[in-house]
Amino acid sequence: MPEGHTLHRLAKLHHKRFAGGQVRVSSPQGRFADGAALLDGRILTRAEAWGKHLLHHYDSGVTLHIHLGMYGKFTESPVPMDPPVGEVRMRLIGGGRKGELHGTDLRGPNACEILHAPEVDALTSRLGPDPLRPDADPDRAWHRISRSQRPIGALLMDQKVLAGVGNVYRAEVLFRHGISPHRPGKSLSRSEWDEMWADLVALMKVGVRRGLMHVVRPEHDHGAPSYAPDRPRTYVYRRLGEPCRLCATPVLHSVMEGRNLFWCPTCQPG
Repeated sequence: MPEGHTLHRLAKLHHKRFAGGQVRVSSPQGRFADGAALLDGRILTRAEAWGKHLLHHYDSGVTLHIHLGMYGKFTESPVPMDPPVGEVRMRLIGGGRKGELHGTDLRGPNACEILHAPEVDALTSRLGPDPLRPDADPDRAWHRISRSQRPIGALLMDQKVLAGVGNVYRAEVLFRHGISPHRPGKSLSRSEWDEMWADLVALMKVGVRRGLMHVVRPEHDHGAPSYAPDRPRTYVYRRLGEPCRLCATPVLHSVMEGRNLFWCPTCQPG
């Protein structure tokens, strides 16, 4: 599932390309036909992301809410666009303020729906702070973490606690700070949380700029290759049984609340 930096990249791209001008919206697949009709010909005023949710705000007062889920994907295309191929939930074409036409197709999202203002408020109010948003308040997350017996590895993935962090950032930020994913949230000190939050902000901003999650410090970015040819190296994510890049202890794996978990028992004791 895409992590928060991917949605913020999409929000920036869509705001740049489509905001400030009329858009043409259709649903070649037909499953979003009613919603597309409400947006077609309207002006997209702003695109933003909150965690793993993408929001397109329109001059009519409605908002397009998209959650990509495991399989959702946008495909950007020049205009004129080719005829739709496959199950295209939504096609959007517009020129924004500059008038240079761009198009994008959305396939396979978990959610593609029209929300009104109270529904948008309800959505964002149940999400935790997003490290990539300038209005994020890390105290909100700390309030929940510092009172919880749940393991910090689970809390970091709970979108009601912290929005936008997924499996990779969870595994890697805990390793970078020497914190076992199994420690109860309430066992963390405030300084440990503040340092992790600052690190997440910095790492996820790099992800927005580069489009990839760069989590290994330059002095450690050598040796064993990444888990996939098109991905930067990681410390522990998807490295089960391989030697830790710092201490050579084999990386461990378990499942925590239904999600794969990776950690080094030596560098992350407890």
